[in-house]
Amino acid sequence: MNERTAYPFSAIVGQERMKTGIILTVINPTLSGILIRGEKGTAKSTAVRALAQILPLLDVIRDCPFNLLNDEYYECCTGCPRTTCRERRLHGESVETVRRRVAIVELPIGATEDRVVGTLDLERALQEGMKHFEPGLLAAAHHGILYVDEVNLLDDHIVDVLLDSAAMGVNTVEREGVSYIHPARFTLVGTMNPEEGELRPQLLDRFGLCVTVEGSRNRAERVEIMERRAFFEENPGAFIAQWEDSSRELAALIVDAMERYHSITVERGLLFDIASYCIDVGVDGHRGDIIMLKTAKTLAAYHGRAAVTREDIEEAAQFVLPHRVRRQPLQDIAQGVSCVRFG
Repeated sequence: MNERTAYPFSAIVGQERMKTGIILTVINPTLSGILIRGEKGTAKSTAVRALAQILPLLDVIRDCPFNLLNDEYYECCTGCPRTTCRERRLHGESVETVRRRVAIVELPIGATEDRVVGTLDLERALQEGMKHFEPGLLAAAHHGILYVDEVNLLDDHIVDVLLDSAAMGVNTVEREGVSYIHPARFTLVGTMNPEEGELRPQLLDRFGLCVTVEGSRNRAERVEIMERRAFFEENPGAFIAQWEDSSRELAALIVDAMERYHSITVERGLLFDIASYCIDVGVDGHRGDIIMLKTAKTLAAYHGRAAVTREDIEEAAQFVLPHRVRRQPLQDIAQGVSCVRFG
């Protein structure tokens, strides 16, 4: 996404479930990303760009091809061509850092696998015994947001790679027995218009969260959207200042939730509730149960609680289950259950 003045996140009218879902994946990247399904012009990319603007600034090592923070050291540092940086870090010395906003990396529809994961010079590795790696988009997205518009139009294998990295937090490139690993801990946001084709069920299931968005049918809300947008375009500085306090409050909530998440407790009885939800709607496998637990904990952290409540479980179900409901021929069960059970 090009750098531009971002519309304030708090000023987006409606789309509460989408906004909450994106916030949850930013707080907890291990949720394996969010898929936003729906028509164009519903503030999907606006919400992603706006949220990135209010997140805490990062102190990233200057010119690091893997966007590492000063206190991070990985195997990739061993083969990094920046010798000075590598030697200083090996001796526990500090290196020069630069403060910047959370990066938003946009993945083009026609991106090749090498462009996404990076390329490994196999000939050099075999002849010289040195791993020479050219980082791809996954390295650029480390500690950032990877935004994939029209993800349903991507090659299935590319989607697989994205989801693997989002779930594992690393990117592994292998060529003829030579492997290279680097961190790739990012927030994955995919969007799609179902009218242009669906994702395979196996890929759909691997997105942690999913929300469906549509334009408002409320006349007052549509007028409010027009008025706010017109004000923003005519005087962006004044409009942003009007929402500065709410943006600052939201940023503080997100930071607090990130710090609180690992201390959140869950009563064992609530785990049985999660299992019952997944069994009742016919979820295959156990990924849904695990993601639902993580989502409930993230919701509790976001709401400032120390323990998961039944309300967190119910809200988590709205994000985690509708796209995992088992489908039957000639009947879209997911849509029906989503309307009846998840509102």
